Amino acid sequence: MRPRSAFWRWRHARPFWGGLLVFLGGLEIFLTVRAPLPVVVHVGMQGFIGYLLPIVLGLLGVLLVFNPAQRLFYSLLAAVLALASWITSNLGGFVFGMLLALVGAALAFAWSPDKYRPAAEEPSPGEPPAEGQEAEGPPGVQPETSQSRPRHRRTSSGLLSGE
Repeated sequence: MRPRSAFWRWRHARPFWGGLLVFLGGLEIFLTVRAPLPVVVHVGMQGFIGYLLPIVLGLLGVLLVFNPAQRLFYSLLAAVLALASWITSNLGGFVFGMLLALVGAALAFAWSPDKYRPAAEEPSPGEPPAEGQEAEGPPGVQPETSQSRPRHRRTSSGLLSGE
């Protein structure tokens, strides 16, 4: 198997395609607002908000790529702003920019950081667990501890119980 390039690893450690599509959607909406075409449809507020909305969409696309920890907030905000561009910015950049931004926001929202993370090696069944790992019982069953018992059945009082 061929080793992956550094760009491939960087690109897969963040919602790259979602951020790129949100950025391109914002750019397309901004260019249609600035277009000197006589067929430009002016719907809604064409002042400051018509320019602000696509600039914020472009900024959200960049933030999705460079700050993936906040991808849920950025992608939800991008989806709301893409829908708002229908009213404020020439029918969302003649629908094309709005669709780009919506698809990018959906991709960024659905992206998972754990997909390409290498799985931790598990010890073989006869081997004792490594240091820092607990022995596992049946799935979904917590190990028996004094804190998992009801208070009246605990063998000793808790440190902060006030007893």
